[in-house]
This record gives sequence, C-alpha cells and structure tokens, in this order.
Amino acid sequence: MSRVTLAQWQMLAAVVDHGGFARAAEAIHKSPSTLNHAVHKLEAQLGVSILEPVGRQVRLTDAGEMLLRRARQLIENAAALEEVAEGMAAGLEAEVSLAVDQIFPPDALAEALQQFSRSYPHVRIQLHETVLNGGVEMLYDKRVDLVISGLAAQGFLGEPLVTLRFIAVAHPAHPLHALARTLDLRDLIQHRQLVVRDSALRQSMDAGWLKAEQRWTVGHLATSLDMLERGLGFAWLPETRIREALAARRLKPLPLAAGGIREVPMQLIFQDRDRAGPATHAMAQALHEAVNACCPINDDSFYSKEQAENLQSSVE
Repeated sequence: MSRVTLAQWQMLAAVVDHGGFARAAEAIHKSPSTLNHAVHKLEAQLGVSILEPVGRQVRLTDAGEMLLRRARQLIENAAALEEVAEGMAAGLEAEVSLAVDQIFPPDALAEALQQFSRSYPHVRIQLHETVLNGGVEMLYDKRVDLVISGLAAQGFLGEPLVTLRFIAVAHPAHPLHALARTLDLRDLIQHRQLVVRDSALRQSMDAGWLKAEQRWTVGHLATSLDMLERGLGFAWLPETRIREALAARRLKPLPLAAGGIREVPMQLIFQDRDRAGPATHAMAQALHEAVNACCPINDDSFYSKEQAENLQSSVE
C-alpha cells in the first residue's frame, strides 16, 4: 500500500496553486492547520523537503516541483476515473463499437469522432472499416452498436445518412482516355478493373460492373486509389475520395455514354435503438451533424450543373 494518500497530494497542489496555506484552506474548505499537517506529514513520509518559505508565502523546492508534476497526473487520473464511474452508474457505455463502410467520407467520420470525443472523452471507440457486406455481417453477429452501410440489413431499419456519388475514373494517360471518344461497356471489357474485396467472412458479395477480362481485387479503398493514380486500371470510386485527385488532374472521369456516375445511399443502422445507451445515441447524432457539415455533395458542388450533366459524355 502507498504510504502517501491521494488527498495529501491534492492538498499540496492546492497550497501551491493558491500561493499559501490560508488561501488554499479557504478555496478547498479545509483549515490551514489541516493543510499544514498534511504537507509536513507528506515530507516526513517521503524524506524529502517539498516546500520552502519565501516571505509570507511558500514555494516548491526542486524536488517538490518534480514530485508534484507527477502527482498531478495521479490527481487527474483519479478525477477521470470518478467521471467514468459516474457515467457508468448513469447507464453510460464504456465503449461504442462502430462499423463504417470504407466508402463513407473520411472527413465526416473524423469530424463525428472529434465531436463525440469532446462530449464523451472517456468512452472508448472500436472502429471497424468494412466493405460491402462486412458491416452488415457484424451487425447480424451483434459485434457492433452502429453500422454505416450502403446495403440494407434484413430485420433492421436504417435511417438515411448521405447519398454518395461514384465516378468511373482512370489516369489521364490511361489507354481508355486515348480513344478520345465516348466510351461504352464494350470498351471497358478490354482493360483492367480495380475492385475492393468484400470484408464479410461468410457471405461476401460482388457489386458493380465486373465484366472486365482483367480484374485486380484489393482489400482497401486507399489501395485502389493509389493504383488508379499509377495508371494500373480503372474503377468507380466515391467522389469524396477522389475530389483532390480530379482537381489535380491525377485522375480523369471516363466519358461513358451511360453508367459513368452512380449514386449509393448510405444508411445508419442501430444494433438495438431502444437498448442503446446515451453514448451510442450521441455518436449517431454526431455522424448526422458531421455529414451535414462536411458533405455538400448532393448539390453538385464539385461540378457545375452543366458539368455534372455532361460528365459521362465529355472528353477534355
């Protein structure tokens, strides 16, 4: 057992913060003699001089500064522990588990997590980045509290979150762009398509157009984007993920006669809305607010209306 109590460190910190025993006593509602006794006992137990007089006030010795600096960490940790216990007693979850499809805008996810952390700094987050059926499978297995997916989950009611626009793209120097004409699906068949593997373990699925004779399957959206920028194939990717690459001319939309743009509605699904705790509901609210703040993509903000209408058939 520790020879020194947390209360002793707290009283020492009060004396230092308030510049003396009298002011500290008034601030924390203790008598000056109680504080004086606590600090002297602390010095005797540790065998170190912690405070020294300076006129009518006191200041820390060099050893006292080092010890109090470390003691403040103990004080802060103890306060945080009490906050966590109070939250749990009030029904607050210790952890929120969230499965998010990789196509979900990363800026919105980061904003939601940041907003959540300000209100619930002690609640842990388990974030699972999934693809296609991966999140839904975790929902069925009761491994997550919330799921963001572009797929429906049988037996669950989702709420609309955001509609993402996917654009067929390739590197500007890709042979498909060299054709310098409107393309159709027969043109795509002759070239390599990049797709992202379903993260579900039991019921994986393929999605989108998959008739290319050559196909590379990768495990993460970021890998697909990197390969696209290296000219290794073509793919449909979310506009939010490729906006910068399009603006910098590292990628270029394929001028398809049809199918060059697809829309995928994303939904937020609770494992059990009625049994979900306050932190889970707060995370859901943060996700909605983050989408509204970070995703002005349903108003053709990246492209003008004319550009959006002509994107599939235009060749620069």
